[in-house]
Amino acid sequence: MSRSNILALLGILLLAALALVVDWPTQPVPLGSTGLYLPAGPGVRIHTLGIDFERLGPRLGLDLQGGTHLVLQADMSKVTGDQSAAIRGVAEVINRRVNGLGVSEPIIQVRGTDRVIVELPGVKDIEEAKRLIGKTAQLDFRELGPDGQWKVATAKGDDGQEKPLTGAYFSKAEVGFEPNTQVPIILFEFNAEGAKMFGEISTRLVGKQLGIFLDNQELTAPVVREPITGGRGQITGNFTLDEARTLVIQLNAGALPVPVSFEEERTVDATLGADSIHKSITAGAIALAVVALFMILYYRLPGVLATLALVIYTLVTLALFILIPVTLTLSGIFGLILSIGMAVDANILIFERTREELRAGKTVRAAVDAGFTRAWTSIRDSNVSTLITCGILYWFGSSFGASIIMGFALTLAIGVAVSMFSAITVTRTFLHLVQAFGFAQKPSFYGMHEGLAPATGATGPLVVGSFGGGSTRGARR
Repeated sequence: MSRSNILALLGILLLAALALVVDWPTQPVPLGSTGLYLPAGPGVRIHTLGIDFERLGPRLGLDLQGGTHLVLQADMSKVTGDQSAAIRGVAEVINRRVNGLGVSEPIIQVRGTDRVIVELPGVKDIEEAKRLIGKTAQLDFRELGPDGQWKVATAKGDDGQEKPLTGAYFSKAEVGFEPNTQVPIILFEFNAEGAKMFGEISTRLVGKQLGIFLDNQELTAPVVREPITGGRGQITGNFTLDEARTLVIQLNAGALPVPVSFEEERTVDATLGADSIHKSITAGAIALAVVALFMILYYRLPGVLATLALVIYTLVTLALFILIPVTLTLSGIFGLILSIGMAVDANILIFERTREELRAGKTVRAAVDAGFTRAWTSIRDSNVSTLITCGILYWFGSSFGASIIMGFALTLAIGVAVSMFSAITVTRTFLHLVQAFGFAQKPSFYGMHEGLAPATGATGPLVVGSFGGGSTRGARR
């Protein structure tokens, strides 16, 4: 055994062990009707050295966990600016509101230019969720009172009355950059009455903080450096470009009173989801067992090694689903099962190429190396075409809010990518390692009869004989 193969084996075993830790269920799992249970595992928790990461199990979609599916339509009739930015702002506000409900792993997606899809796993009080989601975003500006608490900032309006400064007077916000440093900043603008009120408030708050709140949640609290008259100003800080863009979306969402209505409402029972999980796992286990049996019976030793590689492939793929995390739905599970077939397909291409090399008279090790080399281009092309298809499906799914298509495309793409690693690296390492044993040099362990391995030729030994009149002819058996 070469040192590189041993190191590769240790790396594969370590990867499989880590994947098993991630995949291990965090709740006791009954082992059929035996009365025995698989003990619970710790999941993945990292809370040290500034790292705050926790994954305790797979993220289940609405069809597996149960919950509520809502489609909201926004009224864009009064929006004169960028409607796509407005609907993204609505989605951002809804996302923050849903998180305020304590919903586990909600899915918020924009569909088209005026619809938002909201999926709330595990939500029981649907009406309360609808009331919270459906209200118009409220943007307001606040100042610190004598007690150190935030209070609404007020100023005199055009009618001479004291009024709170809210999003009703806000015109727009956009991302800008510092002239010299190109650091992102927030540029904002009020309407005429808002500009007058903001000038009064900013004058008395020079050197103090001005809080900007959306739905009673603080977005930012910059310090006022100088009186801001004319209704235009900027917010500076240590913003990244993504943070600045998000803040602009939030500010514009609060400024645009975009009403929404519920176009569709659908609930999924949790019992149906549990039954779906059970049947999906059963189907996947049966498929894996049948594939493994076929590989072992037909390809013998390579089939056994491919089955071990397939188990490692499954562990690693599931671990990636948990760590990314990927929202598992029925369509996503189907994508995983389909990718298992793709992984087997790569092994079949390799083993058939290896058999061709054995028939050509090469040694087992040379045949294995040539089999992998010759099969690689076919594996690469088929998998790349599948990945391109997955990308197209995911793009269409995200464009039209079809989360089922997105889940299928994502899980299939991850599975295909891991299957390439499994076939080219894991299976190859296993085959090279067993070459150190004498039995692994026999063609019969590769599903071939030893007598059919010729010294030369591609399809079989050449038989030369005399036929009538002393002429010679060549024939292949």
